[in-house]
Amino acid sequence: MEEVILQAKPRQVIGKQVKALRREGLLPAIIYGHVKSPLPIVLDFRETSRILPGITSSHLVVVELEGKRHVTLVRERQRHPVTGALIHIDFQEVSMTEKLHAMVVIELRGLSPAVKDYNGVLVTPQEEVEVECLPRDLPERIVVDVSILQNIGDTIYVRDLQLPQNVEVLTDPHEIVALVTPPVVEAEEVVVEVAAPEPEVIERGKKEEEEF
Repeated sequence: MEEVILQAKPRQVIGKQVKALRREGLLPAIIYGHVKSPLPIVLDFRETSRILPGITSSHLVVVELEGKRHVTLVRERQRHPVTGALIHIDFQEVSMTEKLHAMVVIELRGLSPAVKDYNGVLVTPQEEVEVECLPRDLPERIVVDVSILQNIGDTIYVRDLQLPQNVEVLTDPHEIVALVTPPVVEAEEVVVEVAAPEPEVIERGKKEEEEF
């Protein structure tokens, strides 16, 4: 896993006043976890916006603050509801000697013959799995080759995932990672012709004579 380093500075401004920091090209953030108390920090907005999109939730990020290295995971990325720009980052500091729980992204690769040859539909209900391991063993992503799905109904479960020996999967092993279902068949529109009712014929002549 490639080491990612972000340079940070202490942050004194909190609350609504952080808007002024963003106007200066700074991104407010916080480090919590193994530190004694949460550390408010600021990052360079451009640098962080360039680096973080390529980082998964299980990628270790080193935040350098006043000469000290904080090994962290990105736990939350807050974005502006309109522009989508980053407005705040939560980092969780981890200990390299203690096991942690983390979500690891599943990356699908290959082409399923059941999809290619039989027009099957590839369903992927599980996009990530939870694992437990030491930070140095944490995989950045789990690659799943869907080319083994040869026929309609073929399934890959969590228990089928190939992981390093020191990584334990906490997600239910019976959960489905990928499944090929039959192609969707659109029902033909059925037109039902309804016969118009015949007009009612009222014989008035004789009946009226009888009534009067």
